[in-house]
Amino acid sequence: MDSAVSELLVPEEELLPWQQDRSRAPIATKVVVAGGFGVGKTTFVSAVSEITPLQTEAVMTQAGEATDDLSATPDKVTTTVAMDFGRITLDDDLVLYVFGTPGQQRFWFMWDDIVRGAIGAIVLADTRRLSDCFPALDYFESCGLPYIVAVNHFEGTEAFEAEDVREALTVPPHVPVVIMDARDRASVIESLLGLVAHALEACPE
Repeated sequence: MDSAVSELLVPEEELLPWQQDRSRAPIATKVVVAGGFGVGKTTFVSAVSEITPLQTEAVMTQAGEATDDLSATPDKVTTTVAMDFGRITLDDDLVLYVFGTPGQQRFWFMWDDIVRGAIGAIVLADTRRLSDCFPALDYFESCGLPYIVAVNHFEGTEAFEAEDVREALTVPPHVPVVIMDARDRASVIESLLGLVAHALEACPE
């Protein structure tokens, strides 16, 4: 065999056990990341995705000034207009497909399609504007989808305990509330593991 062709046939990385054994193919699972405008959903997906994430970022224009509150995020120049998408392999037998929803009210009509088939959702919250995540909390409560609340702690903001946030949002006792950093891969993975565990507890079948 030609040496050049032979080199092409040799994989660059060693295959994982489940990649060599079809009977051990991983379970593909869908999760959703939601929350208010500028809370960190795109950053969350980008931090954890093992593939180049799909992003639908558009440059913000003067037309959105009346509806998009930039007081807490003055440096934000783009916004998600459809969804974010990424993939993360948590274990040999579990692959998560992570979908980020758009935050602005004018894009909420897409949520039903994005959420369909998901096992659960992460609602990102910013303590400077907790009220922005109420629509997401109400949505998942009404549709019965298991969810957790992940407080994305921004630099320069006051740190709050998870139970303080729970009380402020009136989140039920059985719903996990975690403090995390959407820029940090380990922190994001920990949040995703928390969601999976909560979803399995809520819907064990």
